[in-house]
Amino acid sequence: MAGLVIRGATVVDGTGAPGRVAEVAVTGGRIEEIAPRGLTGARVIDATGLVLAPGFIDMHAHSDLALLAEPDHLAKVGQGVTCEVIGQDGLSYAPVDDTTLAATRRAIAGWNGDPPGFDWNWRSVGEYLDRLDAGIAVNACYLVPQGSVRMLAMGWAARPPTLAELDRQRELVATGMREGAVGMSSGLTYAPGMYADDGELAELCRVVAAYGGFYAPHHRSYGAGALQAYADMVEVSRRSGCPLHLAHATMNFGVNRGRAPELLRLLDEAIAAGCDISLDTYPYLPGATTLAALLPSWAAEGGPAATLARLADPGTAERIRHAMEAEGSDGCHGVPVEWDTIEIAGSPAGPAAVGRTIAELAAASGRAPFTVYRDRLLADDLGTTILQHVGDEENVRAIMRHPAHTGGSDGLLAPAKPHPRAWGTFPRYLGHYTRELGVLSLEECVAHLTGRPARRLGLAGRGLIRPGHHADLVLFDPAEVRDAATFDTPRRQAEGIPYVFVGGVAVIAEGRHTGALPGRSLRRKEDGTVH
Repeated sequence: MAGLVIRGATVVDGTGAPGRVAEVAVTGGRIEEIAPRGLTGARVIDATGLVLAPGFIDMHAHSDLALLAEPDHLAKVGQGVTCEVIGQDGLSYAPVDDTTLAATRRAIAGWNGDPPGFDWNWRSVGEYLDRLDAGIAVNACYLVPQGSVRMLAMGWAARPPTLAELDRQRELVATGMREGAVGMSSGLTYAPGMYADDGELAELCRVVAAYGGFYAPHHRSYGAGALQAYADMVEVSRRSGCPLHLAHATMNFGVNRGRAPELLRLLDEAIAAGCDISLDTYPYLPGATTLAALLPSWAAEGGPAATLARLADPGTAERIRHAMEAEGSDGCHGVPVEWDTIEIAGSPAGPAAVGRTIAELAAASGRAPFTVYRDRLLADDLGTTILQHVGDEENVRAIMRHPAHTGGSDGLLAPAKPHPRAWGTFPRYLGHYTRELGVLSLEECVAHLTGRPARRLGLAGRGLIRPGHHADLVLFDPAEVRDAATFDTPRRQAEGIPYVFVGGVAVIAEGRHTGALPGRSLRRKEDGTVH
């Protein structure tokens, strides 16, 4: 007799194959048997009318601190996520030393917060993964962050590395891979990772490839230079032999309206030529980042203290304003900044500005928009977070149809008014884009969110509903599943998802968190698989 039998659900197994009504038996954390009928178990869930799918895999998550500070992690497990990929955009908390940890905490406090009294008792990738193993709601895979590696090797310098510095970076990446990372990320619009040229990136990617990992870049432009930036990352992959996973692969800003087919043609040609490429997107139009990310790259050289000094200096601040408003700096993705598209999502100095655009704050105060921008960064010690309303619906739909596509929330959980994608990405795919709009079939959508990302990650025994696989499972109502999180009320649990299991343990039961913390780090092994 099985420990658990899920009876009467339509099993959508993650391959894209048509769903079928079946019974699924779970014992010892794994799927024991799948049969049309007749299975017995100590516990039986009548799932008639529901869909049973593999747990969803968030290919681009910013839960590096949230998993530890609030390990129940309702935002993600409540929407059916059973595995996240963290260490994104080239900046995270391992590997670090005392100096770079302090700088990193300051640089990305807007992404992740900086909880008072938090115990930062790790420095290496392996030690960080050990900390995750102490008890979290979902499983997690880690990417070695290239910007953090560069910071350890050469600080915030905006120059090519010496041979010794490059060797140091190679060894740091190799160590992180040996300790269990699944690949490497970059944030090529964030200092200091942005100061690496493509040759430097290719050298590090060769190390990643040697350990069976993949490269996940946030590339150099999502605006005027977007197509060239994508092409550059494809070339890094080709030169290094490293599989490529394009993070939040969007085509944003007015200059790219309707240009998704050009991106997809570029990727299809590269795949046909032998490149191993996948991508992820979030199903929303606005993006989210830090307010400081809009600065030109030269203004961020030297780290946060140097950046703040430049903003405080009137002459240098005027140079920054001109770069942003007249030239379209690299921090603004080559497009002159549009202040009415930038909405404050979080401000350490207080909530008064949250929910208002820079243009609205400027009009209300009688100050120039750039002055509001500069003063906000100074008041918040660069910790301001924003929503950026620059997306294009036609592009979003076209990209999510691509066979290399997977789902990634890119969700920031710390801001006062976070982007609702942190709580709603996966039910939004299932509800809005699949049930309501028909952009994907149900089986296709589930495959995009489960089997396909599991294959990219090299997950052993996960991502599909198969006998012997880990029982990372989600039960949802295909007629009711939806994202309840909105831009006005972003911290709302998804609806229509009554059960979520991680390793056979119910973390969500009858729509409520059980308090269980069965998740752990999933680490790449010597054979290239991830367990």
